[in-house]
Amino acid sequence: MSLNNSSNVFLDPVPSNTTRFQVNVINESHDNSAAADANTDPPHYEETSFGNEAHNRLRISFRPGNQERYDNFLQNGESAKADASFHAYDSHTNTYYLQTFGHNTVDAVPKIEYYRNTGSISGPKVNRPSLLEIHEQLAKNVAVAPGSADRVANGEGMSGDEETENKEADDKDGAVKFGWVKGVLVRCMLNIWGVMLFIRLSWIVGEAGIGLGVLIILLSTMVTSITGLSTSAIATNGFVRGGGAYYLISRSLGPEFGGSIGLIFAFANAVAVAMYVVGFAETVVDLLKESDSMMVDPTNDIRIIGSITVVILLGISVAGMEWEAKAQVLLLVILLIAIANFFIGTVIPSNNEKRSRGFFNYQASIFAENFGPSFTKNEGFFSVFAIFFPAATGILAGANISGDLEDPQDAIPRGTMLAIFITTVAYIGVAICVGACVVRDATGNVNDTIISGMNCNGSAACGLGYDFSRCQHERCEYGLMNNFQVMSMVSGFGPLITAGIFSATLSSALASLVSAPKVFQALCKDNIYTALQFFAKGYGKNNEPLRGYFLTFVIAMAFILIAELNTIAPIISNFFLASYALINFSCFHASYAKSPGWRPAYGIYNMWVSLFGAVLCCAVMFVINWQAAIITYAIEFFLYIYVTYKKPDVNWGSSTQALSYVSALDNALELTTVEDHVKNFRPQCIVLTGAPMTRPALLDITHAFTKNSGLCICCEVFVGPRKLCVKEMNSGMAKKQAWLIKNKIKAFYAAVAADCFRDGVRSLLQASGLGRMKPNTLVIGYKKNWRKAPLAEIENYVGIIHDAFDFEIGVVIVRISQGFDISQVLQVQDELEKLEQERLALEATIKDNECEEEGRGLRGLFKKAGKLNITKPAPKKDSSINTIQSMHVGEFNQKLVEASTQFKKKQGKGTIDVWWLFDDGGLTLLIPYILTIRKKWKDCKLRIYVGGKINRIEEEKITMASLLSKFRIKFAEIHIIGDINIKPNKESWKVFEEMIEPYRLHESCKDLTTAEKLKRETPWKITDAALEAVKEKSYRQVRLNELLQEHSRAANLIVLSLPVARKGSISDLMYMAWLEILTKNLPPVLLVRGNHKNVLTFYS
Repeated sequence: MSLNNSSNVFLDPVPSNTTRFQVNVINESHDNSAAADANTDPPHYEETSFGNEAHNRLRISFRPGNQERYDNFLQNGESAKADASFHAYDSHTNTYYLQTFGHNTVDAVPKIEYYRNTGSISGPKVNRPSLLEIHEQLAKNVAVAPGSADRVANGEGMSGDEETENKEADDKDGAVKFGWVKGVLVRCMLNIWGVMLFIRLSWIVGEAGIGLGVLIILLSTMVTSITGLSTSAIATNGFVRGGGAYYLISRSLGPEFGGSIGLIFAFANAVAVAMYVVGFAETVVDLLKESDSMMVDPTNDIRIIGSITVVILLGISVAGMEWEAKAQVLLLVILLIAIANFFIGTVIPSNNEKRSRGFFNYQASIFAENFGPSFTKNEGFFSVFAIFFPAATGILAGANISGDLEDPQDAIPRGTMLAIFITTVAYIGVAICVGACVVRDATGNVNDTIISGMNCNGSAACGLGYDFSRCQHERCEYGLMNNFQVMSMVSGFGPLITAGIFSATLSSALASLVSAPKVFQALCKDNIYTALQFFAKGYGKNNEPLRGYFLTFVIAMAFILIAELNTIAPIISNFFLASYALINFSCFHASYAKSPGWRPAYGIYNMWVSLFGAVLCCAVMFVINWQAAIITYAIEFFLYIYVTYKKPDVNWGSSTQALSYVSALDNALELTTVEDHVKNFRPQCIVLTGAPMTRPALLDITHAFTKNSGLCICCEVFVGPRKLCVKEMNSGMAKKQAWLIKNKIKAFYAAVAADCFRDGVRSLLQASGLGRMKPNTLVIGYKKNWRKAPLAEIENYVGIIHDAFDFEIGVVIVRISQGFDISQVLQVQDELEKLEQERLALEATIKDNECEEEGRGLRGLFKKAGKLNITKPAPKKDSSINTIQSMHVGEFNQKLVEASTQFKKKQGKGTIDVWWLFDDGGLTLLIPYILTIRKKWKDCKLRIYVGGKINRIEEEKITMASLLSKFRIKFAEIHIIGDINIKPNKESWKVFEEMIEPYRLHESCKDLTTAEKLKRETPWKITDAALEAVKEKSYRQVRLNELLQEHSRAANLIVLSLPVARKGSISDLMYMAWLEILTKNLPPVLLVRGNHKNVLTFYS
């Protein structure tokens, strides 16, 4: 039925002042017309609300009468939808108009499932209806299951493969995921608060003073804060998976940077485990020394304690992330208690022992004395900074386990930046407090008090009653400058500081022990280093990298047993700094590339600040240890070159790709502002190869003179019904471009669908290219079968040559003896490969069944074989293979295969004969010159043949030699051909006449009426008058073939001026006959005709 605006169709008229989102309840039943007429006032609709609650997404207020009808819809609408009588595309039922928008059409509404990657762990990947399914007419015989329309319309259906992937994802639903506090904040704080806080910060304040000490802390924080902002920006620009710094860098800058930094970052974390464990072991050994409980000697005790410790940490890690997280929380609690213990100790009144060691509680005089620097010998601002900076690292501890975070996009920015803030405040607080309470030098002798009448040096200690003046002449053991255990002395309870040291070292070691395998596993999963694929496997619901854990354990144990980490420690710090530098550069690079895909949710960043952070990280690397910085860059550069050489088959949409596009676009636009100059001319070719793999020789010879210098576009024209052609064309575009890349051919692939071949080529000639990068030369293969081809094909072939000349595009026609098309060969090879695969599959099936039947006896074996019918298909397969093999022997043209690869091979010593008969601007000479500078053709010499007068051969040879010298084109020989215009011999002319005989009209032998009738019926035939008009030109083509046979029969390649057929004067068949006789029985020939514009110049 038709719909209109009458009252029996709409329950309520649409108000004129309606809001944006409305729901109109529609009923086609005529029985409700009375009710409809009764309610004449328009209903009031509220605007749609997009709140979080589902029931608030659409709020509608009704007048009495309408509410009941809508409630009835809510109760019955969905059940009607599931009724088998409802067709998915039915628009004539009551249910259709009462469905939610998007359920009554194949066109899908926006859903997140459409944008997920296949195999996404966050949910299923769903394919939206293709444009073809929406655009084309709906098939009438579509079978639709009940309710399937809604699933299709809203993308709820999925393929079998996707269901399998989603099932695997569901199996991982039990995996432990951490929030931003436990997953990021706790880890970062533990990693940043290291041993440096307890045993080195006081010394840094003593050397640099409170002022410069705080500046050192703030400078370190600036580096980490900028890196944290960059990390936050990258982490919120899309879904983040496991791999931490490696994942962020690789997905931003590509596999080359990510692969190089990922390996050294994972190694740095593994060695960091040894560093932190050795630090813990050294503290334990110091305690053993105090209690005189040494096991062997200090070095071996460190090895023993370190080995036991790393085994225990490995057990915690292997037990699972949940246990590791609980251990981290416990260690953080201990660490916080230790820090609080220090601050409490600063306000507890000092006793005589602590005063003799330099602790006087908060004193303004001490603060003033310690505010300025007091660097000792060999120390300075940057050396002290280099010692402190590693204490500020560890900001990536949370990002390194990004795969185990519940919401990495929220957790990484929030946890990382808050951890940097809290730890910075703690560092500054400790530095100021310790600087205001403890003097730089103290003797530790309680008797060093000031006696009345004694002269004092005027230090803060003097004012507080202690004389430490002898520390100026001899080394004292206490004070900020001398005692690394100042925090233990100041604290309220000393053993808690020792517990804090244990907590700091063990937590950092545990974090590194978890980070290294996670990063390494992500690196191995991407298969950038194929030899490391073994470590990609994960175990359990959390996909734990157990193999990576044991590899990290082995590396850590090796360095613990060495027990000499002073040399490797600066390199490890530089490895971390290199990661920070690349993260900052990644953020800058992504912003600078201006890719539309760069849309970080975390907006508190600036690309220039990120660049400054990258430079700052590099500078800090050299400040800490310039030798280690050079080693780091050397290792990273080597790995970068390795990954670049291997070219991993990945595409992550990196900013490097985006910037390459921007650069290419900018360069292309810049080229349009510059006029073409003859010195910069290069052949830019459209090559009519069809599918590139079907005519490789044609592509190879073109690629030989366009590679690294000019544009090359492989073109294919699909002729036939538009719908089928477009479908076939779109399905093969990526495959054919991939074939070019795989075979290292620097060319593009382009295709068009057209009603006829000539129209398609005409479109390509006009529309291909971009700006100045437009084709100027058409390369086609010679039509070898022209005498058997339909007339329409010949007209199209010659027509595209005319079209090229009309568009002022040069033409190159390539002829080889065997032809170019090897599509039949490829078809046979595909069939053989399929049969071989089937044979291997059959053998595998038989083998598997033999294994299953082993031990069941002969009867069971024969019974199973009978069921499988194994004995029957075998002869069939053999016969099929024999059939193919016979075809392989009979029809497989080995010469054609060899001819298709002839231009891939290195050409030996020989010649390229250039018959420059007509001046076309120089293209006929430029192409062979370019060939001679290619590696495969460099052993070939140029021989130049030109026409001339027989009585001026020497003069014209000198003239041509002078011209070539001015063009700076090297040549071996110059030949002046003076007898081009003489008649060919009778045998050669007879061959030409026999060639054109089937196409001649012979109207002179017939009466006038018959001749006129034949002309009308067969206008394509060659008339006697037309033949006579071009007889001299025909003589020339035949004579040229004789000369070519005489002079260039042994050449590697012949480059020959292409004769031009004047439109309307030379028939297509006559022109093809000229080309045939001209190039008959010769080596490979290039018929070249430029657009008669200069492509060579002798001016500088």
